[in-house]
Amino acid sequence: MDSLTLMALSVITASTPLLLAATGELVTEKAGVLNLGVEGMMIVGAVCAFAATVTSGSPALGILVGAAAGGAMALIFGFLTLTMLANQVATGLALTIFGIGLSSLIGKSYVGVAVDPLAKLSIPGLTDIPVIGPVFFGQDVLVYLSFAALAGVAFFLTRTRGGLVLRAVGDSHDAAHAIGYSVTAIRYLATLFGGVMAGLGGAYLSLAYTPLWAENMTAGRGWIALALVVFATWRPFRLLLGAYLFGGITILQLHAQSAGWGVPSQIMSMLPYLATILVLVVISGNRAKIRLNAPACLGKVFHPAQ
Repeated sequence: MDSLTLMALSVITASTPLLLAATGELVTEKAGVLNLGVEGMMIVGAVCAFAATVTSGSPALGILVGAAAGGAMALIFGFLTLTMLANQVATGLALTIFGIGLSSLIGKSYVGVAVDPLAKLSIPGLTDIPVIGPVFFGQDVLVYLSFAALAGVAFFLTRTRGGLVLRAVGDSHDAAHAIGYSVTAIRYLATLFGGVMAGLGGAYLSLAYTPLWAENMTAGRGWIALALVVFATWRPFRLLLGAYLFGGITILQLHAQSAGWGVPSQIMSMLPYLATILVLVVISGNRAKIRLNAPACLGKVFHPAQ
């Protein structure tokens, strides 16, 4: 029973940063913006959250700073692509490279420093229930925030007028502009939300998953978050399945190494990324379904003068 509980907790810990970042990217892409800089936003959020926590001693402030850092990176992307009309793919890749370099610079003096992990919730009588208690009533605040954010995004996109407007901008920015909606402003807000969520995902990595700073600690999770949006076919609750599937694969390779399976550790470390490629290959085989669910204007530049 203890082993089962430990594995469940490990899967949740590995899946939470993916779910946070993918939820933000889903909203961004629903508005028609393709931001490939998730990895860069996550790692800058991670180092800024860690630095703020070490400096102030307050994990809450660290979380806020991490979210703000991710949002600031997203605004840089928004200015270049939405105001200056730069290519979104090239800008996103540049943002990732910039974020990796900037995080190394900021985190240089924090290498080897450790902090206490985020405090877990403890509810007397509930947290002590075997398996169920620690899994459902003993998580930190960012785990619960990831679920709340996903539910909020699902409700916003499907049940509110604002969500309808955002989806309209992603499906036909010219039509949305023609009836009076500010396409650029809506896309700025969606991009900012995506950056904040990516920053929170990065903050979770440095404050809860491995409460220390190490260069390139995101290790490709931003790219996996991007793949999860496609895996979920731009539907919110499928992100939950995808994030926990990939989180489970990550934990599987760790447990396999500790159990001494006769498989090279390098191959086991490749499993999450091999699974990502395999899923994308399988999904891309159904092009009609992708076209049906993908925002029609995804990655397309909007010219306000038109």
